[in-house]
Amino acid sequence: MPTLPRRPLRIAAAAMLAVAIAGLIVAVFWSILDAASGASQSRIDIPHLLRMTSLQAALTMLLSLAVGMALAWSLNRLRFRGRELVVGLFAAAIVTPGMVMAFGLLAIWGRNGWINRASEALFGTPIGNPAFGLSGILLAHVVLNGAFAARILLARLDAIPAARLKTGQSLGLGAWQRFRIVDWPAMRGTLPGLGAIIFLLAFTSFPIVLMLGGGPANQTLEVAIYSAVRQNFDLGGAVALALTQIAVCAVVILTASMLAPVPTALGRSIAPRWRDGTGARLMQWLVLLVAVTAFVLPLLSVLSDGLTAGIVELLARPVFWWSALSSLVIASASALLTLVLALGLALGRAATAQPLARTLLGMPPYAYLAVPAVVLALGFFLLVRNAGIAPAQAAPVVVIVGNSLLALPFAIATLGPPLEAIARTRGKLIRSLGLGGTRQFLAIEYPLLGRDIGIMLALAFCFSLGDLGVIALFGTENFQTLPLMMFRSLGAYRTNDAAAIAAILLIGTIVAFTGLPRLVERIANARR
Repeated sequence: MPTLPRRPLRIAAAAMLAVAIAGLIVAVFWSILDAASGASQSRIDIPHLLRMTSLQAALTMLLSLAVGMALAWSLNRLRFRGRELVVGLFAAAIVTPGMVMAFGLLAIWGRNGWINRASEALFGTPIGNPAFGLSGILLAHVVLNGAFAARILLARLDAIPAARLKTGQSLGLGAWQRFRIVDWPAMRGTLPGLGAIIFLLAFTSFPIVLMLGGGPANQTLEVAIYSAVRQNFDLGGAVALALTQIAVCAVVILTASMLAPVPTALGRSIAPRWRDGTGARLMQWLVLLVAVTAFVLPLLSVLSDGLTAGIVELLARPVFWWSALSSLVIASASALLTLVLALGLALGRAATAQPLARTLLGMPPYAYLAVPAVVLALGFFLLVRNAGIAPAQAAPVVVIVGNSLLALPFAIATLGPPLEAIARTRGKLIRSLGLGGTRQFLAIEYPLLGRDIGIMLALAFCFSLGDLGVIALFGTENFQTLPLMMFRSLGAYRTNDAAAIAAILLIGTIVAFTGLPRLVERIANARR
């Protein structure tokens, strides 16, 4: 990008951040490897755990892609009031806390759930407990990841050129013919990369498997690491599990990096421009009805149970307010730290046209995709332990930094493309105006990035607000967040408390995800 003015300070700042992030990666990995070298042999059955984890992740990937294609196909064709609300609802699947969805599914499909109570009332016998075990894990994963896949694939269908659609309509293509000739070519390039992302999300899933696994038979690597550290203090077994999980995640990420990139899809969906025949439209309405019910009903059950049964009693407890304050402070600090790191790296990367420099600046943040939350928490646990620092003392800083690093790849993916576009399209203008780096950001980049910064802050905030992975190893009696308090309430059979906390987490996530992008965009536009 030769039209850009020289920005050596941006490049230097990005390089320093990249080196610091890479150094932290090395320190975390070194602490894990060092513990592995001095640890005794463990009796943990790693092959079984690897098979179970891979099986549920592979099934989740296949089912989610199938659901996502069917739902994207339906949304792309149908016109109805509230369509944008439904599309936005599915876009929010990526930030919906997994433990909230799991709790909602238990409220519907669990032993004492709505379905079993209705079955006993109508037929005199319950249907069983499908919310536990592999079926429950798959159901929760597919509800969330299927909605996420649908939003991504809908963006690919929305991007089909209007000229191609007019040609198809003039040829009188039926629903199946259009799917085969027009839709499938638009989606198939995205499917491998999207499948890799869904596999990785399911492979590293922690709260859903922890709550719905139903026992050791369905335990995954992530849950086994947590159990090895918190329940048995088997550091040797935990390290062996962590190394196994990192290796598999690294292979998946390297494979995904060779595939076509997955586009972001948080913008508006265009109005449908094609209507199929009556039979296809009935099928589309059926798919949409089932998908919306499967996604919304568990969330409604969370609100219904949480805002009635134990909310008043929970709000009267000081421990709740301390946990809520901890969650808000950690989520806010994590989101702001993520913004600083993502902006520093993305601005520096956009300021250079050297391929090697751009690669080196982009690699460290994405390396954390290979480090699941519990594995990162284990690495930090070993790191502070080796440094002679009590884990309880380091807990707040570790949780903030850990959550920020886990959100950083998504933040870079959100801010990087628009900054690259600004560099390509407005470089000559910036040079002709003679703007310095700070004035360039305030006058040109920040107003154009308002919504993207808001989306990034919302993603990082919601990820941290609903995270259980890092806090699970560092939480104490005096330091806990709302997700950890909810998990402990379930373990102590205080289901009313857990329901109320789940409802509060869901409301907080919805408010942040819908409000932050609009607020930041309005503030940014006010500077124009």
